Amino acid sequence: MLTFAEARSPDLLPAVQAEAARLLALGTPGVVVPPAFEEAFYRGGNLPEQLRRLFAPIRPARIDEDALEPLAAQAQTLIRTSYLMDDAVQAFYRALARANVPGGARMRVRRADEVEAEEVTFLVPGTAALQAVKRVWARDWTFEAVLDRLDRAGSVALEARPTLLHATG
Repeated sequence: MLTFAEARSPDLLPAVQAEAARLLALGTPGVVVPPAFEEAFYRGGNLPEQLRRLFAPIRPARIDEDALEPLAAQAQTLIRTSYLMDDAVQAFYRALARANVPGGARMRVRRADEVEAEEVTFLVPGTAALQAVKRVWARDWTFEAVLDRLDRAGSVALEARPTLLHATG
């Protein structure tokens, strides 16, 4: 977890570093959730195996959209209801504290490469923000997103991507 001031990590894509720097220059406090945090969430909850079993009936060569739609909804629920390990939750809360996000501030939570965001009110320690992050991650499992990955890559697998949390005006 990196505050915008710390987001010069070589682990982050230059575009993510630039976006964090732009927001920091505007005086916007926030945090970058690196892909490794999302990957740890998936591994810690055994989600890759659960998702593999869930989507096992789907054949990329002949996608049955009627069968895919309820599976995508189940995958979204799985992501939203899976727990982060306690150490990860504490790291998340500490990063928000280091970023000096003021209590009661409105926050946007979004993927670094997307405009669409979840809006939440930040209250210490940051549970609502953490839930918003999981809702953003669950959007990777909408019917449209899964169908797109099946069409493009022949698989439902996805790459973790950075997530931004920042205060709004």
